[in-house]
Amino acid sequence: MKKVLLSAVLLLTTVIARSQSKTFKAKLEAQTSFTSDHVPFWMRSNQFGSFPLSGPSVSLIGAFQKDYDTVKVRLLDWGAGFEGRANGGKGSELILVEGYAKVKLGIFELKGGRMKETFGLTDTLLTTGNFAISGNALGIPKVQLAIPEFYAIPIFGKIFAFKGLYAQGWLGEKTIHGKRVDRAVTYFHQKAFYARIGKPNWRLKFYGGFNDQVFYGHEAEIFESFILTGWQKYQSVVLGKNWAFSKVGNHAGNFDMRIEQEFNKIKISAYRQSFYEVGALYYLANIADGINGISFRNKVAKKKSFHWNQLVFEFLYTKNQAGETWSKPTPTGNENYANHYLYNSGWSYMGLGLGNPFFTTADQARTGQSSPSKNYFINNRTAALHVGMNMDLGQYSTYAKFSYSNNFGTHETSKTFKPVKQLSAYIEIKRPLRNKWDIGATVAFDAGKLLNNSSGLILTTSRKFD
Repeated sequence: MKKVLLSAVLLLTTVIARSQSKTFKAKLEAQTSFTSDHVPFWMRSNQFGSFPLSGPSVSLIGAFQKDYDTVKVRLLDWGAGFEGRANGGKGSELILVEGYAKVKLGIFELKGGRMKETFGLTDTLLTTGNFAISGNALGIPKVQLAIPEFYAIPIFGKIFAFKGLYAQGWLGEKTIHGKRVDRAVTYFHQKAFYARIGKPNWRLKFYGGFNDQVFYGHEAEIFESFILTGWQKYQSVVLGKNWAFSKVGNHAGNFDMRIEQEFNKIKISAYRQSFYEVGALYYLANIADGINGISFRNKVAKKKSFHWNQLVFEFLYTKNQAGETWSKPTPTGNENYANHYLYNSGWSYMGLGLGNPFFTTADQARTGQSSPSKNYFINNRTAALHVGMNMDLGQYSTYAKFSYSNNFGTHETSKTFKPVKQLSAYIEIKRPLRNKWDIGATVAFDAGKLLNNSSGLILTTSRKFD
């Protein structure tokens, strides 16, 4: 591990030396953290798997990025990125947060490695988190072909634009529940498509699209009766076809709609995200579930010591799942978000949920909350009010999140899981210094009956090179 860290530091030093080029950026950050026995919810959620150890600890984060040249735009260009984290405290760990290379040809991009990504049309920074891929866990290693930025179709006068991707990834071995093999090498399929209606200079724009993700692999070894050929199986994975009255693989995805209206001084965005796993959304049986949000972005340049940049309000609701007595009957049954009958750890990677962090695992909840559930996510039915904000106070920039939720366990435990309320808060403050130095502090706490009461403080010092 020491050799890996030393190599990363040497590589980062080399990149910093080359950072005079505008396409190269690098950053070094040191953190000192003090938390209770459990890291608070918003300190560890939607952080791309990068957060401190519990208790007193220190961390060193190094990152660099070589991006495409935006000054002299080239038909063919390349880029790469790296971010590593070293934690030391009660234990020690080295984390590869991000590591990728990419090349573009015109509007197309080929990219491979581990990436920091989210998928959906919710607010990028202040949201509760997208349903399927929220940036809560480390990125799954993959190779993808994409149109990463909206491409406006010239024949329609740039009124219509689209972007999307198609990817193949590798999760390693996943534990299998109650089948012929205990563990199986598992693959990851991903595709996404999003469209925009409205020219780039129009004040009113409409967005819509979907993303689809699947865990799959070694079905013939797992199921004695599995008869599909490799190509038939892959088609079933990509197209969502059924085998033996069930989807091939563990599917998760979301459909998104967003509308943006720009005024002279403010931009207002409203969005809705709906969820699907086993197919209830096709029958609109779980249409009550979703994320409803509205974002206000200030377009006025900062003139006073107090300046608000963005406000986000969201309502997250996942209680229905097509499992209520009044829900529309479906052949697929209720959804049981993030859990799966085949994969023991459900919709997770490296111990963390890939999707919305309000889906609670047994190790994150208070002791006793998981009984008698056998699911990896013991709480996936929730109603949450959420506020996110970004403001400037003098030379200080602040980010804050406040979430209040009522949690109902799962449909399996609906008769034994007593509904509990939970409050989670997060405030981050940063201040720039001379020569591209920054200092900052983050405080967070949890209070309620779902999670262990916790609090934390992180002090940061960082230096940018660009």
